[in-house]
Amino acid sequence: MVDMRITSGNAIARLNNNEGPVAELPVFTRPAGNRQVVLTARPSGTPEARDFAVRVGAIGQPAEGQFLVRNLYLSADPVQRGWAANPALTPIDAPFRALAVGVVVESRDSGVAEGDVVYGYFGWQDYAIATRETLLSHIGAPRVPISAYAGVLGMPGVTAWLALGNLAPPRAGDAVLVSTAAGAVGSVVGQLVRAAGGEAFGLTSNASKIRRCVDRFGYTQAYNYREGDLAETLSAARPAGFDIYFDNTGGAILDSAIRAMAKNGRIVQCGTAATSSWNPPPTGLRNEREILLRTLTWSGFVIFDHVARFGEAINALTDLMLAGQLAYDEDIDRGIDQAAGSLATVFAGTASGKKLIYIGED
Repeated sequence: MVDMRITSGNAIARLNNNEGPVAELPVFTRPAGNRQVVLTARPSGTPEARDFAVRVGAIGQPAEGQFLVRNLYLSADPVQRGWAANPALTPIDAPFRALAVGVVVESRDSGVAEGDVVYGYFGWQDYAIATRETLLSHIGAPRVPISAYAGVLGMPGVTAWLALGNLAPPRAGDAVLVSTAAGAVGSVVGQLVRAAGGEAFGLTSNASKIRRCVDRFGYTQAYNYREGDLAETLSAARPAGFDIYFDNTGGAILDSAIRAMAKNGRIVQCGTAATSSWNPPPTGLRNEREILLRTLTWSGFVIFDHVARFGEAINALTDLMLAGQLAYDEDIDRGIDQAAGSLATVFAGTASGKKLIYIGED
């Protein structure tokens, strides 16, 4: 059951999980200071470890309508590259804008209790003063390990569930091509396609990820886009063309994928990870004629436009997890000093699952 609470025009999902056992929280400490990862230099592309510093600030006390969150899992997400480039979103010498999963340790909001698990915009730091407007989900009693609420049950998993379902729901027999297929979003897309009776074909960057796509994430086949001629690979994989392309990269991969689409195909534009900077805008092949002649539907999806449906998606994905129908991988570092280099790892493609940093110990 999902109780959708509306606060200041933003719908915040509070999950009342009364079915089945409650997952145990990891043991965590309460540091006397607030360690914060701050941005010290504006990156020109992907943020590197040298662009950050760890500083200790005050913890702060929540005012009326606020609550204090002890962050446990910091998230490293591709969207942070865009946030880092935007001074309005990410000031220099301020805690880096980030999503995190934490536990409420003090509350002056009657709708949020101490001990509740929450996921939202808490930054790369030990503690955050939060309001319901900063939440993406509010989990009363987690049914699974709480790290999952930043990954398969967080922004990546919810993105996969909503974008595919809203814009290009697969039908039985559909051939679906997915870029970054082993990633936090793509790994869920592959399994949802299989559950719908379609065939998922993945694009990824190495042999290990190809095996994970096929063995764990529901893919019929996966290919290394860095090897050989991608256009030839896609043509051979699906001579009749792909019915759906779920794109997380854009760039040259998109140029090849569009030319491998079937007539009346659907494209979900969910990310542009292949482009490190949009200033100046990059140039490439012209794709409008391919859209026209193949009569394609090309739709964009921004997850933050759909906060009102987080609870619905999380409950559906949790049910799949508990039924053994949704696999996920996590790559968890320990210690707040590991956060600074985490985005470089994400964009290098070397993470072995959803990239998280556990900071529950001081």
